Amino acid sequence: MRPAGRFVAEVITALKEKADVGVNLLELDELAHSMIRERGAESCYIDYHPSFGAMPFGKVLCTSVNDAVLHGLPHDYVLADGDLLSVDFACSVDGWVSDSAYSLVVGTPRQEDLDLIETTSRALDAGIAQARAGNRLGDISAAIGDVAHAAGLSVNTQFGGHGVGRTMHGDPHVANDGRAGRGLRLRPGLVIAIEPWFLHTTDEIFTDPDGWTIRAQDGSRGAHMEHTVAITMDDAIVLTDRGDHAAV
Repeated sequence: MRPAGRFVAEVITALKEKADVGVNLLELDELAHSMIRERGAESCYIDYHPSFGAMPFGKVLCTSVNDAVLHGLPHDYVLADGDLLSVDFACSVDGWVSDSAYSLVVGTPRQEDLDLIETTSRALDAGIAQARAGNRLGDISAAIGDVAHAAGLSVNTQFGGHGVGRTMHGDPHVANDGRAGRGLRLRPGLVIAIEPWFLHTTDEIFTDPDGWTIRAQDGSRGAHMEHTVAITMDDAIVLTDRGDHAAV
């Protein structure tokens, strides 16, 4: 799974460099799509539809802006100064999947947005630090939740991390809050996506009329960080590592 992880990391890095004031969300999606084509990879999103009869996502990238935090459907929107952007990207390389997300502010940042992103990043690192053989799934969830609660944030557990392998979403569900010592015992070879996401002042969400984009109920901003990690007897292998986080 390492090639898929490396490629996803490369795409996220390219998106970070491209995202700026004046850039259209559709340009970011096209950048990711062109990299997929050049690599001979396969998008996990473009034909994705979670239920029978649902319309497929139709894009290769999730772009969530400001009060949108998850599953943002790219559309004709030009990033403005101070926008908080989250990008989430998953694809398959040679039949194996990796998944990663990253949040950033374009232009002039607000301190509360930077603090939210930093808290979300620390929660991801805390979760990764607990992802080792012999621990339980609840240890990861509790570590993430502890960081959020210490920062005064509430946690929505409806959406979270997940198993990754031949497909993008599989068991187990990795909640962003929980009780240490509970749940599935982690074993070497298990690969999961760990993905904390938090909103400034709520844990209540709703879905846009587009059927995909998830927003804060009260309009507050959100941040989202994610890595795909492999469980070993020692520290987790961060397959989507970009070299910019603590837990490697």
